[in-house]
Amino acid sequence: MENFKECKLNGLCGGCLHQGVPYEEQYRLKNQQVLDLFDRFHVDASVYQGMVPAETPYRYRNKMEYTFGDVEIGGPLELGMHQKGRFMSIVTCDECQLVPEDFNRILSATLNFCREREYSFYHKKTHTGLLRNLVVRHGVRSNEVLVNIITSSEEGFDEAGYVELLQGLELDNTLVGIVRTFNDSLADAVIDEGTKILYGRDFYYEEILGLKFQVKAFAFFQTNINAVERLYSDALNLLPDIHEKTVYDLYCGTGTITQLMALKAKKVYGVEIVEDSVEAARHNAELNGITNCEFLCGDVRKKLDELTEKPDMIVVDPPRAGMHDKVVHMLCRYDIPEILYISCNPKTMCMNLELFKMNGYEPVYMKTYDNFPMTKHVETVCLLSNRKADSHIRLSLDMEEYYDIMDKEKAEQK
Repeated sequence: MENFKECKLNGLCGGCLHQGVPYEEQYRLKNQQVLDLFDRFHVDASVYQGMVPAETPYRYRNKMEYTFGDVEIGGPLELGMHQKGRFMSIVTCDECQLVPEDFNRILSATLNFCREREYSFYHKKTHTGLLRNLVVRHGVRSNEVLVNIITSSEEGFDEAGYVELLQGLELDNTLVGIVRTFNDSLADAVIDEGTKILYGRDFYYEEILGLKFQVKAFAFFQTNINAVERLYSDALNLLPDIHEKTVYDLYCGTGTITQLMALKAKKVYGVEIVEDSVEAARHNAELNGITNCEFLCGDVRKKLDELTEKPDMIVVDPPRAGMHDKVVHMLCRYDIPEILYISCNPKTMCMNLELFKMNGYEPVYMKTYDNFPMTKHVETVCLLSNRKADSHIRLSLDMEEYYDIMDKEKAEQK
């Protein structure tokens, strides 16, 4: 583990929870928080294999989303992260240790470019202004960099000058694309209302465990490539022999683990609600010559009803909010031997595990991964085994009827 370094924005930048804390202490705190959750939600901690530490707490992020703004009203233009405890204030983080140095170089050059031209930033209250966000992405295996500057449709941005500026930077990696996304939405989020390629292409390439992936500007992709390879390898080793078996991969994103499982399984169905991610998954399956996986775009609750082929194995990797209770019941009704749960939020996973237990599924193996040092986030792999008894079956049906009634009442209230 590298020597501890002090960030100049310690206490100011809201991007890191544990900045200023030695890594060994971060690790201890995060592992204890997981154990506390197990205790709170009555999860059997005896099957917990512990937390896998980070390989390094530095330079691991392959994507950063920065915001334009100021620290004080009327102050100079800033580009970086929201200030801790002051969401309307932005602090420039041009020496961030979590990202490749190229990200800091691109941020500094972009900020100077915009300051010199006296561009305004988009005000959340008045909904006026030009500059909104800067998103930088990096292919760890390909050494490619993709830059996306997000602005309103207000005129005046010097596109040619910006391209010339970035092309003239001395970078460790290869700049393969510069795009400009237009966003006039009132929401405080990066929303694609039209993207224009200013230079090169609107995607970069990445590799995970030997498979190649094309990652477009807005596609979800794993943030720490080295760490996710380790996690996926461990998760795949937990699966029983899936040769000639049908697998569901729910909340599959761009289909990374879907395709890895398809190398052995008879058929893998990936379900994902984000259309851009599904399109990327289909393209990447074709890129890798994989023909035995099929991707469905839509809400998991609805798409499960459309799948007629019963699974032999189910893998879920839900967003931070976890799975809807109805989805848990639907999965338990397949009555298959095991379900593999990959989680980016141990709290919502534990909430789901309570309901799985009511339906006869209990954890037999759990391991956590500190894939995002300096932050609060923890990844988990959990293998659930079917220990369902007859008494659980009636309970599952009763709870299903209960949630149908609750959803109906909510709809009527609206």
